[in-house]
Amino acid sequence: MSALALSVLLSLVSAVAYAGGAIVQERVAAGTPDQPYAPMRSPAWWAAVALSGVGGLLHVVALAYGPLSLVQPLGALTIVFALPMAALFVRRRAGATAWRGAIMATVGLGGLLSLTGTAGSNSLDGTQRLVVALATAGGLVALMASARAAHRHPAVRSALLAGAAGVAFGVSSVFTKTVAVDWTAAAPTAQLPSMLVIGVLATAGMLLSQASYRDAGLAAPLATLTVVNPVVAAAIGITMFGESFRYGMTGTVVALGCGVVAAGGLILLTTERITSDAKGRGGAKAPVAAGGPVAPEAVISEPVISAQAVVRAKTPGEPLAAVPVLPGLPAVPVVPAPVTVPSAAALPVPLRS
Repeated sequence: MSALALSVLLSLVSAVAYAGGAIVQERVAAGTPDQPYAPMRSPAWWAAVALSGVGGLLHVVALAYGPLSLVQPLGALTIVFALPMAALFVRRRAGATAWRGAIMATVGLGGLLSLTGTAGSNSLDGTQRLVVALATAGGLVALMASARAAHRHPAVRSALLAGAAGVAFGVSSVFTKTVAVDWTAAAPTAQLPSMLVIGVLATAGMLLSQASYRDAGLAAPLATLTVVNPVVAAAIGITMFGESFRYGMTGTVVALGCGVVAAGGLILLTTERITSDAKGRGGAKAPVAAGGPVAPEAVISEPVISAQAVVRAKTPGEPLAAVPVLPGLPAVPVVPAPVTVPSAAALPVPLRS
């Protein structure tokens, strides 16, 4: 097998591992709503961590055998692999809108990455590392605060947390490249601060991605994470490593168009989730009483007193069977009011003239 074919195979297996980890994370998030960030006691969550780690390791090995312009776009296939895998293994079928959004995001991201060139083995200096680390910390805090403020809108909250996870993973990749370029056996401890940053960002990305799957399904958070991660890394590469798009101005215009397509796919996935959430909330309507609409909390699941339940008493004055008026309240006996029927003699008789 040639090095190029091996690189393609490793990239595809890496994408499958990432997709499997995402599916398990979404299932864990659905089963542990009280532990949105780190369900440490769940063996399935640790399996998701292991799958993500295998995917990352295979991705790095694939980069050693093949060019970046081939390996990175193949990594975007994670979204396309995840949807049929979820339908096959956990019976979670995606709708047509989710498929369109996923394909748009994948095609846009793949085109964008394939047009991103490289500028050799560059790395960040000490000042640049500090600036990137502080800017990343500030961005993550802002995104997490925004997600907390949007807690009533699960789709928006999920997109913000998934975006934060993508930022963390993307910057972690930048620091990984920097350490790999500057590593020397003579001074291994010189890269210790950057390695600590990598560990913190990778852990934060894993926890944020786990939280993004809560009440949001699989497609939208995974697509957001998959797109934001390499885009952030590419943006830092262009601004600080001197990288650029291939084919000059034409490549730049096409790359921007690919970015628009990827963003459109993410918007389609997010709005599809918002629409499905709205339909779910609108399924049960509160009854409307004579005095106006009733609040959802006051919805009564049992009928009050139906006409069929009222039976005439056998003896005048005898109370009917006790009937509960509201759930949780004591039964109240119903006593019919006495009815007086006037006699025929007392009725007025019209006189004929």
